[in-house]
Amino acid sequence: MTAKKNKILILALSGIGDALMFTPAVKELRRIYPNSVIDAVVMYGGVKDIYSRLSYFNNIYHFNFINQKFYPALKFVSQFMGEYDTSINVYPSNRKEYNVISFLIGAKRRLAINYNRKDCVNLGFLNNLRIQEDDQFHNVEENIKLIEKLSHQQINQIGKLEFNLLKEDYVFAESYFDNANVQNSDLLIGFHPGCSTLKNHANRRWATEKFGRLAKLLVEKHSAKIFVFGGKDEDELKNQVISFAQSGNIFSVRTENLAQTAAIMSRMKVFVTNDSSLMHVASALALNVVSLIGPTNLNYIHPWKTNYKVSSLNLECSPCFYYSPKPLTCTRNDVKYKCIRELEIDNVYKNVLSFIS
Repeated sequence: MTAKKNKILILALSGIGDALMFTPAVKELRRIYPNSVIDAVVMYGGVKDIYSRLSYFNNIYHFNFINQKFYPALKFVSQFMGEYDTSINVYPSNRKEYNVISFLIGAKRRLAINYNRKDCVNLGFLNNLRIQEDDQFHNVEENIKLIEKLSHQQINQIGKLEFNLLKEDYVFAESYFDNANVQNSDLLIGFHPGCSTLKNHANRRWATEKFGRLAKLLVEKHSAKIFVFGGKDEDELKNQVISFAQSGNIFSVRTENLAQTAAIMSRMKVFVTNDSSLMHVASALALNVVSLIGPTNLNYIHPWKTNYKVSSLNLECSPCFYYSPKPLTCTRNDVKYKCIRELEIDNVYKNVLSFIS
C-alpha cells in the first residue's frame, strides 16, 4: 500500500448491528472530509454486505479474526501500519483485542470511547482521542460524538441507518415470494427468534415456543403469513418456532447473504425481533418493529428512526447489561432472566396489533 495523506480507517469489528449503527456517522464523516480516503476493516460478511453498498467508503477489507491464528492476523494488520492519519473504533468496541489492533496500525489520531466499565483492563488508553461513554445515549449518538470530536463540528441532524439494496437483491426477493405463493395483498410478518450467542447473550432470547404460539395466533386471527429469519446457525431455532406454530402459513427464510435477507424483510408489515442485528436491519428498512427487550439498556439499541414498539417487563433490576467484555449474568434469586422469560405473548401481540389494525 502506498501512504497517502488524509486517510481514515474505520475499525468495525464488533458485529453487524454495531456496524450498521455507525452508518449515520460515516455519512457525516464523508460530508466533512469529502476528499479523504475512508476505508474500513470488518470482521463479518454481513458488515461487508452493508458497507460495500455505501458510497462513503473507498475500500472495505474483510478478515475474520475469530477464526484465524495470531500470525495470519498480525500479517493482515501489518499492511495497514503507518498508512492512516486517523483510525476510529466503532462503538461499542470494548475489547482489548480491538484496542491493540488500533494501536498497532499506528494512526496519529486513534478515536474511541472511554468506557464506563472495564476500560483500563481492556487497554482503552491505547487510543489517544476519546470521549466519555454516556449510558443515556444511543449507539448512533455515541458514534456521532466521535465524529464531532475529530472534526470539531457539531452535528445537529443525525440521519437514519443505511443499508442500500441492489436490483439483484430485490429480484431474489421477488423470486422467493413467487415460490412461496405470496400475493401483494397478504399480511406478511417477520420474526427473528435469534441473537448473538457470544458472552452468554443467548439468554436475551424470547422462547421459541412463545414465538410459535404468537405465529399461530396471527395466522388464525389475521390470516397472516409468518416468515422466520435468522442465520444458518439459527436453523434449529427457526424449526422450533415452526413446530410450535402448527400452521402451514409459516416459512423458514434461507438466503445466501444478508442483503438477500434484507430484501425479503423489506416486504414485512411488522418485524418482531429479539435485541439482534436484524432488529437494526429492520430499522434501516424503515419497518414497523416490535422489539423484545430483556436485560439490555434500551437507550443503547432501540430501533433508530423507524416506527417501533417495545415489549418489556420493565423490571426494577433492568437494565443489567451494559457494554463490557463480561458475560451476561443474572443476579435474581427467583427466576433467572425473568425480564425475557416471563414476557408473555399478550404483551407482544398487543404491540403487533397496533401496526396491523
